[in-house]
Amino acid sequence: MLIPIPSHGFDPTETAVPWQVLTTLGHSVSFATPDGLRGEADERMLDGGGLGVLKSMLMADANGRRAYADMAASPGFARPLRHAELGPDDFDGLMFPGGHAPGMKPYLESVALQALVAAAFQRRKPVGAICHGVVLAARSRGADGRSVLFGKRTTALTRQMELTAWALTALWLGSYYRTYPTLVQDEVSAALASPSDFIAGPMSIQRDAPSRLGAGFTVRDGHYLSARWPGDAHRFANEFAGMLTTPGV
Repeated sequence: MLIPIPSHGFDPTETAVPWQVLTTLGHSVSFATPDGLRGEADERMLDGGGLGVLKSMLMADANGRRAYADMAASPGFARPLRHAELGPDDFDGLMFPGGHAPGMKPYLESVALQALVAAAFQRRKPVGAICHGVVLAARSRGADGRSVLFGKRTTALTRQMELTAWALTALWLGSYYRTYPTLVQDEVSAALASPSDFIAGPMSIQRDAPSRLGAGFTVRDGHYLSARWPGDAHRFANEFAGMLTTPGV
């Protein structure tokens, strides 16, 4: 099982919770970064710096921070592979976490990772993407030149979620919550066969938890699983673990 991440700026919850769930269930999880050096999460999501009175709502919750501390101390996280060295035969499943900090851009624009996604889709290997990770999948092209998500149903960070976080913090954080001028939902929807294939799910500010998986939201279409934000991470991780066990179901 492989989780590619950028050099810095990824969301700690969307990365560490899946790692925690998968390793607890006995799966071997490897990481990969652009240069093979240890990746660093978006520090603001760990310490709440600059989030002001919205700190408790926007930063990683206690579950996410604990999972990240455990993941950061693991040997596999300290010794990642390199993006350019990866091939579709090197893993049985592929998962892409998200994040909205500027450090995510090289990851989301990586030709090497987009080729890896396309190869995984061609081989029908389990692929999971959450939040901005879905943008990477949407940008990945199959042999027909279309996005690998064309004809698939998916979710991702929704327009309402992205604009709300940006509006609440833009006065002092500027475009921090707007990674690109185009909203995530709009870019992903443009890659689909129909805008109706984007499933926004119910609006919720409550995060899921190990004992509250029903609070999360995911969309599965065959071997592909997607989710919207850190609040879906526990459900996303558990459903993806099931896909690894029975990938053809």
